[in-house]
Amino acid sequence: MAKIGVLLSGCGVEDGSEIHESVLTMLHLDKNGQEIIPIAPNILQSQVIDHLAGKEMERENRDVLVEAARIARGDIKTISEINIDRLDALILPGGAGAIKNLTNYALMPEKCKINEQTRQLIIEMIDSKQPVGAICISPLVVARALANTDYQPELTVGSKCEPAKYIEEELNAVHVEAEVDEVIVDEELKIITTPAYMLADSIGEVEKGIAKLVSKVVDLI
Repeated sequence: MAKIGVLLSGCGVEDGSEIHESVLTMLHLDKNGQEIIPIAPNILQSQVIDHLAGKEMERENRDVLVEAARIARGDIKTISEINIDRLDALILPGGAGAIKNLTNYALMPEKCKINEQTRQLIIEMIDSKQPVGAICISPLVVARALANTDYQPELTVGSKCEPAKYIEEELNAVHVEAEVDEVIVDEELKIITTPAYMLADSIGEVEKGIAKLVSKVVDLI
């Protein structure tokens, strides 16, 4: 049984981890017989969105770790608690938290920064040749983590779009177009990506790609 970290960025598509993608990731890890280790940075969210009204909630503060604990049923670790010796692989579900909390790409694309603990964890996984899976928009987080290294990852957020352009032009990564249920595998760096809700119209479409991604992550351990 391998130990797979699932890096969450809150709870909810507009300001945290996409819940469908997160749950499907954990479901398929469980069905593959792997141990799931949910983790998140212990930081404040950059925004809090009312998911019913679709509007920002002013003067509302929420903690990424506390919100992510909703998805993990309370069983979650901070990144600072995780030594990569405890992990055999890492998967990042998508959701706006990836580009609002793990990075600030959604808010300041011209000055995109990444949470330092997130950056270090991803680099350590790649340095150790341990698989990293990234879903939906989260491949941008992986590309940002590796932007100032000697690594040039191949990954996908689906079709040509502004994030894909940013990944190639600003982060020096290779973006590969993919269909909604495809996975792109960088065999050298062991990075596996799938578009999920960047392209999907239904949870059923998302499930197909995530099932393939989890299977490939496990194969590469």
